[in-house]
Amino acid sequence: MTASPAAMSPIELEITGMTCASCATRIEKKLNKLDRVTASVNYATEKATVTVPSDYDPQTLIGEVEKTGYTASLPQHHQNPMPEHAIETATENAWACGRYC
Repeated sequence: MTASPAAMSPIELEITGMTCASCATRIEKKLNKLDRVTASVNYATEKATVTVPSDYDPQTLIGEVEKTGYTASLPQHHQNPMPEHAIETATENAWACGRYC
């Protein structure tokens, strides 16, 4: 009996220091050389989408990017900069504008 392959999970990395599309290609090639890793790097968004086994340590990916000369990190979860009451007011104003404009 063979062991079933580990479940795969996507990981997104934020990458800084790229100056052109060739930088993204260089990082992508470096990540894709890792065992059981599939990576796609987007220069415009400064992000890498990496598919790895669910038990894979993201720090390994970050280390590989940094060996290539760039900076990588896991995305920070940003709180909504607009308070809830401001969102409600903006929505009400949009509806009012639609009725009268």
